[in-house]
Amino acid sequence: MRLKPVDNLLYLWMKARKAADKRATDISAFKPNGIKNILVVSSTAIGDTLLSTPAFRAVRKKFPKAKIIALLNKGNMELFENNPNLDGIVPYYGGYKRFFPTIKELKKFNFDLALIFHGNEPQATPMCYLAGAQFIMKLPNSSQYNFLLSNRSPIVKWEDMGHGITGRLMVAGLAHCRSAGERMELVIDEPSRKKAADYLAGEGVKKNEILIGFQAGASTVSRQWFAPGYIELGKRLLKDIPHSRVVITGSPSEVKLGSEIQKGIGDRAILAAGKLKLKEAAALIDRLDALVTGDTGPMHIAISLGTPVVALYAVADARKTGPLYDKGKHFVIQKPRTCEPCVSKKCEYQKCMEAISVDEVERAVKQVISK
Repeated sequence: MRLKPVDNLLYLWMKARKAADKRATDISAFKPNGIKNILVVSSTAIGDTLLSTPAFRAVRKKFPKAKIIALLNKGNMELFENNPNLDGIVPYYGGYKRFFPTIKELKKFNFDLALIFHGNEPQATPMCYLAGAQFIMKLPNSSQYNFLLSNRSPIVKWEDMGHGITGRLMVAGLAHCRSAGERMELVIDEPSRKKAADYLAGEGVKKNEILIGFQAGASTVSRQWFAPGYIELGKRLLKDIPHSRVVITGSPSEVKLGSEIQKGIGDRAILAAGKLKLKEAAALIDRLDALVTGDTGPMHIAISLGTPVVALYAVADARKTGPLYDKGKHFVIQKPRTCEPCVSKKCEYQKCMEAISVDEVERAVKQVISK
């Protein structure tokens, strides 16, 4: 509610600016041969941006000589510094924070084209327009800022777009960029790998030990399985799988939850949450033999790196965000939503996740490890 007056002012300003804009911005006027500078936007969570990386690759394949700059979330942009399809990154600070300085930075690149793969509104589309991009393409295109887009029709909604990777490739397709594969792309540098290896060695992990990751935290409560489930699962797996350790991953904000699980399991569980930088944590996930997780950024990191996941879903829909490739490597447990209507991100108690039993998660973990 606090930002609503700002939203209204921005909307009216954009209407006035667009009415005075004499450029040919409709998709019918788009000519790929004239494109030199491209802005790609994926400014939200880790998983959202990893889902965008196949689209980054498609754009690079179509425009090998263009300068491609990404607007990415400041909190996770370090993960994408080595992406081979990007020439640079401009940080997005969230909401209206540093709104105009960010636009000023973007304007330096003289963008011909902006492709919004995933971005918060009402900021994302106006930022691309104010940055000067002649053509702006985005799906879904059903928001109030449709009038700023080059692809104003036909109207496409979220439910029309399928999996997150597929939807982003649809956006790239509007600019004549053909898919160069659905595989997500994440490059881990050697210093990060060394930090992760040193951390594990410091915890007494031997090279031949099987490491099973638990990502208990999530961006919303609705995506979390319960701590007692992880504790019982950890005890069973460590009892049945020789030379194994449990590694509890997570961000600094998830240390308390991770500590509860680590103490419940015992000495063979390692609390890695909050101990490593983001790139180093990704390198740690690359070392795991399996990761048990809800619909989280670490899940997408694992899939990107080829680490098998046991993905726990109820409120979220695995058809939209779960493994899209290497399906024989991963195991998805999907339960139906319990509450009607579902409040999703506003959920205070994830009752539907109670339907996921320790027995079935245990079987799934053993199955992916046996492969």
